[in-house]
Amino acid sequence: VQLQASGGGFVQPGDRLTLSCTASGFSVRNYAIAWFRQAPGKERWWLASIARDSLGEYYSNSVRGRFSISRDSAKNTVYLQMNSLKPEDTAVYFCAADLTLLTYSTGNYYQPGQYNTWGQGTQVTVSS
Repeated sequence: VQLQASGGGFVQPGDRLTLSCTASGFSVRNYAIAWFRQAPGKERWWLASIARDSLGEYYSNSVRGRFSISRDSAKNTVYLQMNSLKPEDTAVYFCAADLTLLTYSTGNYYQPGQYNTWGQGTQVTVSS
């Protein structure tokens, strides 16, 4: 069971970037997948989650309308499309999976403790 995050890079303010989170050992369709980020010296911050099956997507107020989470079950991958990037979006971005269905039972998608499997992180730097 593994998650592999990729797609990070160095971009300019206003650019668009799409991150990928590819799973192995389980199907992303059957479990909630989330994206978090962590800037230097700060706590890990929840951005968005996509629930198991087609139960919905959830966003932090800080990125709603600018970021979009989606899933491609055929590729076993969850994406985070990030538009209009700002310097304050600079961070290491992590994807995480809830393989215990805790998010499903609690309805809590934003706390890191709800997820038991994490990818290694991918760096996003937004700078002119």
